Amino acid sequence: MPEPGSIDEKDLHAYVDGQLDAARRSEVDAWLAAHPEDAAMVADWQAQNDDIRALFSGHARSDPRDAEILRAARPKASRRLHRLPIRQMAASLILLGTGIFIGQAMPSFLEKTRVSPQAVAALPQEARSAFLIYASDVRHPVEVGADEQEHLAAWLGKRLDHPFSIPDLSRFGYRLVGGRLVPVGGKAGAMLMYEDAGGERITVLAGRNDANRTTSFRYATEGTIETFYWIDGPVGYALSGEISRERLREIAEECYRQFEG
Repeated sequence: MPEPGSIDEKDLHAYVDGQLDAARRSEVDAWLAAHPEDAAMVADWQAQNDDIRALFSGHARSDPRDAEILRAARPKASRRLHRLPIRQMAASLILLGTGIFIGQAMPSFLEKTRVSPQAVAALPQEARSAFLIYASDVRHPVEVGADEQEHLAAWLGKRLDHPFSIPDLSRFGYRLVGGRLVPVGGKAGAMLMYEDAGGERITVLAGRNDANRTTSFRYATEGTIETFYWIDGPVGYALSGEISRERLREIAEECYRQFEG
């Protein structure tokens, strides 16, 4: 088993990207087995890679000349720019154009930028806690009911100091139960609760932190509770429920679209 500190973030990225040899990969496997926080981070990265591959799967294609183009696009150290063959310059431009296309086409919720690690780590934990506390409450699960939806949105938005809308999840079979004010990161946060015809509940948590930046969707699992969370500008959101990850992701993406709208 590797000694403490012998596996760093560079090794973990290489592990996720499949760039390690068998021996080093075994060392990282052992490290992850002994370090659950790193294992969770690696699982997040792998999920993000899966998201990106799924997003562009419809555009995937190959050409027998791909390898030749890539070799031609790799400049030799001794070769000056003005001596590059026209075909090599064209290949480089193709690669550059592909990168620009991907950057423009990728939805903002898959954008990867730096974000406060503490804020990201706390969000799913607080979302799970809110779900456990309130989703099982029969008599007083919310402070403001669905019959006062306009007031609820205005009240929570004012406390968050951020425009706040209430997603309509009826197409998934969920109706709004209501919402309440909850603490998130030591500040005022919002929680919405939804329920299906069978009484199954899901919750949406929103909390403000001005140090946050946009980040991709991430998963977190604890016991039977799945949480799907993302941070968009100054507000983080988390959707929690005891339903399948695939189902939760669909609902989270719909919440994202409606919060943005």
